[in-house]
Amino acid sequence: MGPAGRSRHPANPRACDRPGPAAVTPPRLLVLGGARSGKSAYAERRVRAWGSPATYIATAQAFDDEMRARIAQHRQDRGPEWVTLEAPLDLPAALAQAIPHGQPILIDCLTLWASNLLLADRAPEDEVAPLLAALAACPLPVALVSNEVGLGIVPDNALARRFRDAVGRVHQRLATEVGEVVFLVAGLPMTVKPPQ
Repeated sequence: MGPAGRSRHPANPRACDRPGPAAVTPPRLLVLGGARSGKSAYAERRVRAWGSPATYIATAQAFDDEMRARIAQHRQDRGPEWVTLEAPLDLPAALAQAIPHGQPILIDCLTLWASNLLLADRAPEDEVAPLLAALAACPLPVALVSNEVGLGIVPDNALARRFRDAVGRVHQRLATEVGEVVFLVAGLPMTVKPPQ
């Protein structure tokens, strides 16, 4: 019994079976574009709007001086307050590792992730389901950046064609699941899928 002898149960016993308010899904944004299209800068601005600092999940591997310089420039552009996690292959584990930071997350980029997977003899298409499951379990806003590689000529070798096709399929799977897709051209964002 509750206060003043009243029952703690509702007058309508079925009231407990009613669903509560729907859970709000945090934003999921996929940003696509060509090389030097402004996609990373755009994604960073969007993530900052969700809250700063943020967590940056990097898929790049520094195999040469040019790539090391590019990575250093991106870190400098973001600023020291961003947490950086490196995940060339295991994005689901990196997402789980990012959750305790409690900050919006930026994954950059899926194209390098797909390349890393192919070089490790893993099919990027097979890794999308675990990534989607990790995104569904993540209570934080997440932006994902990727290069659109399917707008050019057909590559002249089998590995390059395999890469192009795999990235295209990864993009299609993600685009159906995320709440928003934006395509960058010459630094200008074009909404492909409005926020859901």
